[in-house]
Amino acid sequence: MKDFLRVLKRFVPPYKRFLALNVVFNLLSAILNLFSFALIIPILNLLFKTDHTLYTFLPWHWAPMDAEFWKQLPALLKNNFFAYISELMVTQGGSFTLVMLGVFLIVMTFLKTSATYLASFFMIPLRTGVVRDIRNQINRKITQLSLSFFSEERKGDIIARISGDVNEIEASVMSSLDMFFKNPILICVYLIGMFVISWQLTLFVLVLLPVAGYLIGRVGRSLKRKSLLGQNQLGYLMSQIEETLSGLRIIKAFNAEKKIIRRFEESNETFRRTTNRIYRRQQMAHPMSEFLGTATIAVVLWYGGSLILGNSSPIDASTFIYYLVIFYSIINPAKDLTKAGYAIQKGLASMVRIDKILKAETDITSPAHPKPIRLEHEIAYRGVWFRYADDWVLRDVNLIVPKGKTVALVGQSGSGKSSLVDLLPRFYDLTKGSITIDGLDIREAALQDLRGLMGNVNQEAILFNDTFFNNIAFGVEQATQEEVERAARIANAHDFIMATEHGYQTNIGDRGGKLSGGQRQRISIARAVLKNPPILILDEATSALDTESERLVQDALERLMSGRTAIVIAHRLSTIRNADEICVMHEGQIVERGRHEELIRLGGYYKHLCDMQSF
Repeated sequence: MKDFLRVLKRFVPPYKRFLALNVVFNLLSAILNLFSFALIIPILNLLFKTDHTLYTFLPWHWAPMDAEFWKQLPALLKNNFFAYISELMVTQGGSFTLVMLGVFLIVMTFLKTSATYLASFFMIPLRTGVVRDIRNQINRKITQLSLSFFSEERKGDIIARISGDVNEIEASVMSSLDMFFKNPILICVYLIGMFVISWQLTLFVLVLLPVAGYLIGRVGRSLKRKSLLGQNQLGYLMSQIEETLSGLRIIKAFNAEKKIIRRFEESNETFRRTTNRIYRRQQMAHPMSEFLGTATIAVVLWYGGSLILGNSSPIDASTFIYYLVIFYSIINPAKDLTKAGYAIQKGLASMVRIDKILKAETDITSPAHPKPIRLEHEIAYRGVWFRYADDWVLRDVNLIVPKGKTVALVGQSGSGKSSLVDLLPRFYDLTKGSITIDGLDIREAALQDLRGLMGNVNQEAILFNDTFFNNIAFGVEQATQEEVERAARIANAHDFIMATEHGYQTNIGDRGGKLSGGQRQRISIARAVLKNPPILILDEATSALDTESERLVQDALERLMSGRTAIVIAHRLSTIRNADEICVMHEGQIVERGRHEELIRLGGYYKHLCDMQSF
């Protein structure tokens, strides 16, 4: 219950107006229901002629501040209602009185059902709004978290939380809100009515209810534990599907279909068994609550009936039947409340998984009072140390990148090249040392301002399932057609774009799947051209291309780098022969630096790399 209330406290306040209206109409529905049931008493008395009391109208005056008035009000209303029924029977006859009671019952039922509908009507914006807000918060949090968070999480599991877990919250917690706020009100109103009719019988009933509540609660707690396990297993399944989709080419190339199928089916069977246990416990809620409710009614019927038969009951037979009707009416909201409790437990298990994202600490943040940043002179790495876990990836790196110059980083895989450039836009924060731009530590600038200085072209072009225009204009507000076309021409992309069916409005498919590698890379370069950043980061931008595509992309890159500060990670050494400085990295350190000719003459690591590529 505490966990559920904490969820409500987090997400419901913006919709408290709808919640208040829901409570008001639920209360009105319960009161109208109670009064409509009261018609049972005069109908029974009329049919079986059991009430021989002579009722006369008693005068009364509205006095809301008088305690005695409220104490006498129920008896006064009952007396005058029966007086009216008695007069109607005398003047119009029994048949007409039954018709009038039936009409009154229909009117009361119409009012009650209208109030019930309005209660649900005002709950719907709350349910849908909370789910929308949760999705928005997850999406916002994903964009704010550092890359290190996602290196430790399965991508498919994160997708499962956004889809499956949020859907589970909508299907369980949010769909149970109406029942959760409606049923306690019904139960409370009915209990008050039962106390008014016979407090002795009601106390006897209340002795029996805690036993039923304890039995139901035990099953609910076990359901939450199983649901959390089930959601984790579903996340693992989604991760396997994501990996299969991403690696389908390799799976087929290595004839590993059977292995992948077997791994998935084993995990899927484990998830099925867990789900079976969850559903069996969930389905136990309805029969358990119905059995316990019926058993309680049987006990009350025996106890109250014994009192009436022994002429020691404070109420007559027709009122006792009315009492039983009210008590039986508690069973349905109690069952619904129990079902809502089970569903909420299941949804809270999903909330635990979602909170792993929402409550994750964002370790890469802007300072409280950021300083303005711009590049006028140089970028400086001074005594930079960095590690992802235990082993040092970078060790005491010192590097100066003057404005307008191109610095190339070369070295074997795992030497620290990508880690070094990832520190500049603060995708990760260094462990020791400093990185400055014109003497200002990059951690003192706002993240948006820092990254606004930079344009990235990576080895794998990151494109979106959208049009050419929107992919090139990505991250640039209100780009014009002319600006996008100019950027595409500089990137040698305009001709193949115009050769497509709809030109710049052609959709390029998932991750640019309709394009070749060289075309995808040129779109990525056009995006960087349009942004027009003072600093360029090129991470092996031509390493995966054929010779013809490489020539076109390299030509586009040279146009892009003209007059800009560039840090280039090079796989093909032929592409960085004209760099102002080449830094050779080995095991997290810069072991050689200089121009191409100087490093060749040095005869060290760089010459060895060149010889290997020539070979």
